[in-house]
Amino acid sequence: MYTKAIYPGTFDPVTNGHVDIIKRACKIFDKIIVAVADNKDKKTMFSLEKRVEMMKKATKDFPKIEVKSFSSLLVDFAKKEEAKIIIRGLRAVSDFEYELQMGYANKSLDNEIDTIYLMPNLDNAFISSSVVRSILKYNGDVSHLVPKEILEDLKCI
Repeated sequence: MYTKAIYPGTFDPVTNGHVDIIKRACKIFDKIIVAVADNKDKKTMFSLEKRVEMMKKATKDFPKIEVKSFSSLLVDFAKKEEAKIIIRGLRAVSDFEYELQMGYANKSLDNEIDTIYLMPNLDNAFISSSVVRSILKYNGDVSHLVPKEILEDLKCI
């Protein structure tokens, strides 16, 4: 049976934690759409176009991955892409409450949607885009937190 899943996020910027989740998901699903969100409520450090570009660079060696942007409800995007599974990453207990609430909300909007929660490797469990952005603001070294493919993109800050 062919399975397609969506891994949504702002990815501002993509981190090693995100790539870790993508690697794990590739072992489970036939195709994964990494859906870069155009969330007007969030003030992002990078433009939508730049975030899509960085994600494409970070996942260029993953044949099962397709990177797309979206600016609609996630369930509407999933329906358009004919995907019934949403992948979300859980780093800590603090993520769980929010992610569970979002999973239930998505299920209430489309009963055919299921959410799968994956945990990153312990080495990546503390990494978040907000931590990376905070370090970048002070010109700190983030080379151990993000894919090497996007390091040059981060120097433009």
